Order: sequence, then structure tokens, then C-alpha cells
Amino acid sequence: MDTRKKGVPLKTSMVQVSLWLSPFFVACAIYFLVWIPENHQPWVNALVKCLPVLCLVVFLWAVAPSGAYTRLLQGALVCSAVGDACLIWPEAFIYGMMAFAAAHLLYVRAFGLSPLRPGLLLYLFLASLVYYSCLLPHLEPYMVLPVVAYGLVLTAMLWRGLTQGGCAAWGALLFTFSDGVLAWNSFAWPLPYAHLVTMVTYYAAQVLLALSALGSLGLKMH
Repeated sequence: MDTRKKGVPLKTSMVQVSLWLSPFFVACAIYFLVWIPENHQPWVNALVKCLPVLCLVVFLWAVAPSGAYTRLLQGALVCSAVGDACLIWPEAFIYGMMAFAAAHLLYVRAFGLSPLRPGLLLYLFLASLVYYSCLLPHLEPYMVLPVVAYGLVLTAMLWRGLTQGGCAAWGALLFTFSDGVLAWNSFAWPLPYAHLVTMVTYYAAQVLLALSALGSLGLKMH
């Protein structure tokens, strides 16, 4: 079932959309300027890291038409913020993965199953199989099952996002790329500028996914 409602009028103009997006970009700038230095308290790091995503929750409340699609996106963003916070503490890594898995499931529900495009799912599954066959040997045994489960959910989100096109497709693709860089850097071997690449693509993915609530309802975002 497609949760988006075609033809619902937007609450705001493009100018107002830009104004409501400005807190997100300010929060991103603060994050990259502060850069989570180790001498800060963990709760400060968590707040700074989560703030851009929480700004997108408010953005959708302010400008997007009410409906299931918008509510599911907001739920996914809140789950993502929880995941962001958990990843500040290494001992909470599993909980962070669980929160992000919940976010991806909400995105899948938002995108729906139409058009189905099973052939695309097969290609994505094969690509994921290659990636995870290289990653899994680097994992501790207790991490294999959670990472495989998360990978399946992430692949499903990418599949459904790509079938929608526009901002949803680009957002899903960037989210998957961000997670891929994060996992490889965390478990396999360090990558140059991994943190910068991970967070830039992650925030870009989230804002594109949020904008899909507007693009699918009449505002041209692609």
C-alpha cells in the first residue's frame, strides 16, 4: 500500500520551505565545526549529532501535508536520532543498529510496495552479498547475526527507495553508502576521511528523504 496521497496541497511556498530548512543547515554547520571533540561530555556530543535530524522532524511538521507518509518519515527520523545518540557510546552500538533498523523499516513502510520491481531487489541483494561477504570475516562472532539482519533491512530500504525515484531514491542511496563506509571503517580497516564522508552523506540522505514528502505531493524537488 502506498502511504502517499497524490494531489494534497502543500502548506507552504518554496520560500517558506527554505526558511524551515535553515535550522537543519545551521545545525549541520554546528556539528561539523564542533566536530565532536573528545573533551566534550558525551551528552553534548549526542545532542549536537542528533540536532540536524530533529530539525527535519520539525521541518516536516511545519511544511509537509499531514498524512501517513509524513508521519512515517517523522518516525524514521526520530528513530535515527536515537541511533545517532546510541553510537556516541561504543557499548550501545547494538542499540544504535536496532534504532536505525527501525528507521529503515519505517522508510520501507512509507515507500510502499508499488511499483514492486523484484528484478531490482535481486541486483541489490547480489551487490549486498558481495559487500557483506568481504565485511563479515572482520566481525566478532557475536556481531555477525546483528550485522546480517541490519544489512537485509538496509537493502530493503534501498530497494523501496530506488523504486520511488527522485529525492527518495537519492536519499536511500546516500544512506546506504554512508552505512557502508561506517561499517567498513569500524570493522574492516580505517578509511581516509571516513567520519567526514559518513556524516556528510548521512545528513544529505536524511534531508533528501524528508524532502520526498514534498516532491511526491506536487513540489518539484528533482
